[in-house]
Amino acid sequence: MTYPETLNWLFNQLPMYQLQGASAYKKDLTNVHLLMDYLEHPEEQLQCIHVAGTNGKGSSSHMLASVLQEAGYKVGLYTSPHLKDFRERIKINGMMIPEDFVCDFVNQHQSFFEANDMSFFEMSVGLAFDYFAKEKIDIAIIEVGMGGRLDATNIITPLVSVITNIGLDHTQFLGNTLAAIATEKAGIIKPQIPVVIGEYTPETQPVFLATANVNQSNLYFASDLITNTYPSDLIGDYQIHNKKTVIQTLTVLNQYTAFQTNESHWKKGLSQVVKNTGLQGRWQQLGESPKIICDTAHNTHGLTIVLRQIQKEVFDSLHIVLGVVNDKDLNEVLPLFPKNAIYYFCKPNIPRGLDASILAQKASLYELNGEIYNSVSVAYAQAKQNAQSSDFIYVGGSTFVVAEIL
Repeated sequence: MTYPETLNWLFNQLPMYQLQGASAYKKDLTNVHLLMDYLEHPEEQLQCIHVAGTNGKGSSSHMLASVLQEAGYKVGLYTSPHLKDFRERIKINGMMIPEDFVCDFVNQHQSFFEANDMSFFEMSVGLAFDYFAKEKIDIAIIEVGMGGRLDATNIITPLVSVITNIGLDHTQFLGNTLAAIATEKAGIIKPQIPVVIGEYTPETQPVFLATANVNQSNLYFASDLITNTYPSDLIGDYQIHNKKTVIQTLTVLNQYTAFQTNESHWKKGLSQVVKNTGLQGRWQQLGESPKIICDTAHNTHGLTIVLRQIQKEVFDSLHIVLGVVNDKDLNEVLPLFPKNAIYYFCKPNIPRGLDASILAQKASLYELNGEIYNSVSVAYAQAKQNAQSSDFIYVGGSTFVVAEIL
């Protein structure tokens, strides 16, 4: 199969959470263990950092990769979801996995995937680990897909486990309390492997302490231990927490492993995350006069910080291009949005996208008013046409909305 044909097969033949949602969620790790046996355990050849959390795990993973690249290491980076191209999920030193490798891997193993009902995510994890092992990378940064305990990435024994923070997201799978969600995320904590926690709350700290204690794992709360950070090209307000998490993780690496970095690597790596890794969609500026910002924040925890940052901006009118997925709890997120904005309601172009008219109707209950548009691109074009040079345009609500305008 060609690369487009290979992707088409992947996206259509296998359950894919990005598109289908709940039907793609696997409740145990049986399949991924089967897959690693079949691939002759590439994960055992890798030195890894494992990164979980409700928000910030993507930014933190890219920051870690950037710093380690500056220190001269060959760094694998596995993240999800992708914005434009599936290959964004699997990179070495910022370069995406070659199309040919993706095609060859799928063509070679397609019958096994079909015979064993492999999910899209399980297959992606297998591809990443196989690629990293064959390329003989020095270290891999592995971002959890969802949760932790039952995530397909949770077959690795990392050098350090990282949990950025806990918020209410994916509650239908992970539980509807912070403590329950923390328990799922803490599932990546392994016996005698150090753990870094980015942020904690009174509900989540006891979970982390108890799990680390059972595993005899040294535990580090970055928010308590790190007071100074360095400037970064990732400029969202929320990045302050991620930078502390990253610096604490690098400190732990220095203490426990052969992977050594110094302050100059930290400074340069944090200042050049986008250049080194290709990360997009984090408080990313797309235009000036009017200022246009897009951000992939999509849950209460993330949106609260982003919307607070918008209020710090100076502008005459605020235009918000908004779309969400259909499993989003609108009663949680819509009250966060400002009433004095002009809204452009749209549906991300995936099966999970929520119909724009339903979003607009629900938004009106919270006095958020605007027009309905047939697509994200049409809504975005109209916002740019309507806005004066002194206005501000924000595009968000979903990773998939941002993906369509980049």
